[in-house]
Amino acid sequence: MRLLLVEDEKRMAQALCEILRLENYDVDHCADGLEGLYAVESGAYDLVILDVMLPGKNGFEIVKEAREKGIRTPILMLTAKSELDDKVTGLDCGADDYLTKPFMTKELLARLRALCRRNINTTDGMFTYGDIVLHRDSLTLSCGENSVRLSEKEYRIMEYLISNQGQILTREQLAVKIWGYDSDTEYNNVEVYMSFTRKKLSFVKTKVEIKAVRGIGYELRYDNV
Repeated sequence: MRLLLVEDEKRMAQALCEILRLENYDVDHCADGLEGLYAVESGAYDLVILDVMLPGKNGFEIVKEAREKGIRTPILMLTAKSELDDKVTGLDCGADDYLTKPFMTKELLARLRALCRRNINTTDGMFTYGDIVLHRDSLTLSCGENSVRLSEKEYRIMEYLISNQGQILTREQLAVKIWGYDSDTEYNNVEVYMSFTRKKLSFVKTKVEIKAVRGIGYELRYDNV
């Protein structure tokens, strides 16, 4: 699960990044509002934790502009302000949830889990499609009695494909999603990891396939015949 933290308080950001990585989130951090907006609009993230008071552009503006451009990524807003009007403003701008500083770590993690469940059809850290089950905690792919361990990149590829089942994902989208929006990853890296992932699917003897769509990208398909 790739998560973006937009927070300008250095100590707070460092602490949150450490906590989230211990919970197996892959976290990128921005300390500036303009940079944060570009990152949110990249579509590379599954969740966004967004502070309100930021240099360059505040959190309310970021949420509003992202939603106007069709970005549907779940956003949890953080702020030192506890006034009701600020909470209402954040939610009206398009935020999915709101947490006031200071907060307990357990509450933050619980709210993130709730947003994950709301965004993706998952139960207890498992993603299903066709005859396969993807297990987040163990990074394993299973089909019936067969299972195989995935690398981190292979897992992200499968999670992204399952989350966008029925859609064709471009190589650019995959590169941004798996390696980050500011990565200089070449498209041939996408091809390489896609090949690895296909071999894992073959190993568990599933009817799910990753189909290449010529000149566009990839699509997850299930042949249940």
